[in-house]
Amino acid sequence: MTLDRRNLLKAAGAAGALNVVWPLSAGLSPARAREAAEALGADYDPAPFTLGVASGDPQPSGVVLWTRLAPEPLAAEQQLPEVVEVEWVVAEDQALSRIVARGTAPASATLGHSVHVPVSGLGAGRHYWYAFKALGKTSRVGRTKTAPVGSVARVRFAAANCQAFHDGYYAAHRGIAREDVDFVVHLGDYIYEHGPVGGDHVRDHEGPAVLTLADYRRRHALYKGDASLREAHAAHPWFLTWDDHEVANDYSGTGGGAPFLQRRAAAYQAWYENMPHRDASATSALPDPEIHRVRRWGDLLELTVLDLRSYRSAQNLADGTILGAGQKSWLKGTIDRAPDTWHVWANSIMLSQLRGRPGGPYMFTDQWDGFLAEREEVLSHVHTSGLEDLVVITGDWHSAFVDDIRTDFDDTSSPLVGTEFTAHSVTSGAYSADWNAANGPLMGKANPHLKYFEGNRYGYDVYEVTPQRFSAHMRVIADRRDPVSPVSTLTTFHVDRGRPGSYEDPATKNSPAQWRRD
Repeated sequence: MTLDRRNLLKAAGAAGALNVVWPLSAGLSPARAREAAEALGADYDPAPFTLGVASGDPQPSGVVLWTRLAPEPLAAEQQLPEVVEVEWVVAEDQALSRIVARGTAPASATLGHSVHVPVSGLGAGRHYWYAFKALGKTSRVGRTKTAPVGSVARVRFAAANCQAFHDGYYAAHRGIAREDVDFVVHLGDYIYEHGPVGGDHVRDHEGPAVLTLADYRRRHALYKGDASLREAHAAHPWFLTWDDHEVANDYSGTGGGAPFLQRRAAAYQAWYENMPHRDASATSALPDPEIHRVRRWGDLLELTVLDLRSYRSAQNLADGTILGAGQKSWLKGTIDRAPDTWHVWANSIMLSQLRGRPGGPYMFTDQWDGFLAEREEVLSHVHTSGLEDLVVITGDWHSAFVDDIRTDFDDTSSPLVGTEFTAHSVTSGAYSADWNAANGPLMGKANPHLKYFEGNRYGYDVYEVTPQRFSAHMRVIADRRDPVSPVSTLTTFHVDRGRPGSYEDPATKNSPAQWRRD
């Protein structure tokens, strides 16, 4: 008997939750668990490469290649040997006929039968194609690109964030897969940790809130059950950071006691097992992912990836830290050593100040607003160091914001040191049109550094960088309930080299928005 979506949801509603598809709670076989997940809107590549392939952390001589063997992706344990040898190949063509590198890597049960292959010896600034083979089967073919060296005339990259599975299909990732970009930056909230939400959703989570390693593995497998997400991973190399929902809502990295630290360790391991991430340590049996890093795209762009969760203290303390002492020292050193180029910070949660009303309290102290002294310290260091051409790209807010970055956001005469672009979410619920209409103007009055706000659409940003200009194209989808929803450009903002501050492209300035500063 097959499970159709309507009957499955009806049965789940009668049971009071959708965890009927969770094999540990309902006793379903792995195959039935997968069938149930597919009834909830998931689908997968052929086994054992059900979760697809990906590449990440591109450098001039190589990238990290990723896959994970999961013949039954929603199973608590895979019916696989303890260690499976996985063959990999890299070629100059999609047909994989001009092979330039190949080898084998062990996929062990300890790391969820995931594989992370640090390929080296490749040419700089070039496209390559790759695939895996195991258990007599071959994966889909992925495409990647190495970073260039020397003079670069242009770089294009996409940024995505906040992709709640239950809130819609990943048409935005379908759009990213088809973009002419060099790489993708994911800014966090790749998964959500809570249980089913029910109601009028096109699909839902497969079981209760995730707490253990097996739980987080299953949740990642559910999210990889969107074909568009797998397509975007296979199309471009990714850089990655994380935010809170990869572990638990609004968590602070160093608190919570032993039970939380165990949960966080499980979440971090599952995240690593399911991402094309280059681990900083090759000596540990279990990963402890280090997120923050600096990467160059020739002489045109320096990308600084930040980790704003792992090292933070409790928020809203006079001496609180969002970076942690070690990462803050590292960031200041990166600023001091910065070359003459565009500087992009991949920042998971809003850097700019955001007051809810004029003279009112901060809206959300889980972001940099909860760490005022450290923000002022870092931005003052940007100014005194002479760093120019700073652009911060941010996720988390499920809305689009364009902000001027000042050393003191309450003083409009303080130095202007950069621009922040906060991108729409992929699917995670935005704000109603009524809320936006009422609050957009209030936010504009309360935040003189805010230039643009749009909070009722979904999509991603594409950034186009030349030696003269940084452009942010806001891509939006028509309907997150449509897996093949078309993509359009809502508006475009520019930053000119050597001139801090952004401006809207005249050709798109009449596009819809909840609020913009004239």
